[in-house]
Amino acid sequence: MNLLECFLSGNLTEARKLIDERIEELFEEKLEIIKARIVAEESEKLRLIEANVQRMGRTRLVRIRVRAGVVQRRKKVSSSPGYTIRAGKLVRMSSQERQRRKMGARRAKIKIRGKKSQILRKRKISLQKRKTMGIR
Repeated sequence: MNLLECFLSGNLTEARKLIDERIEELFEEKLEIIKARIVAEESEKLRLIEANVQRMGRTRLVRIRVRAGVVQRRKKVSSSPGYTIRAGKLVRMSSQERQRRKMGARRAKIKIRGKKSQILRKRKISLQKRKTMGIR
């Protein structure tokens, strides 16, 4: 029995039940669509992050710059903390090197803080150019 027949026959309780069931179905469909959209957006973000990194055991291959689908610069780095790559082999870092890296990272953090607005402005301009060209 469909909704129109229920109304015509005067069976309003059955009509209400049919309406409630249909609303639940529609909500479930919309919820699935929203879930799929969220998953797609999150996976796209992750792909942007992980697209340039490929795990290879205890090392990672980092594609630092990719332009027009071509890798212009590649770098192999250690994925184990406290280790670095020397002459293609994984070697433990000296305490002196770890200390220098720590201080360098600290200095870089302070320097980049001052240039952050400039970096963001230039990135925004680049993204706008790509958008107008239809690339992104």
